[in-house]
Amino acid sequence: MAVMIHSKYGYEPPEWVQADSRLDKWYKDKRRTKQHGAFSLDKNKEVRHEQIGNGSAKAQFNRQT
Repeated sequence: MAVMIHSKYGYEPPEWVQADSRLDKWYKDKRRTKQHGAFSLDKNKEVRHEQIGNGSAKAQFNRQT
């Protein structure tokens, strides 16, 4: 029988502990990207308008908020 390791989810075999740690890291990274809007297309469009210097982009942003 495999040695049981005490993790934050209880006593588990080493393979399960490794799998849990990988899933925890994946979920943490997923939350981080969602919070910072790394894949937000709207955010990228706003930045592009500001770089051009288009004054109407500011007005569009004010209407959205």
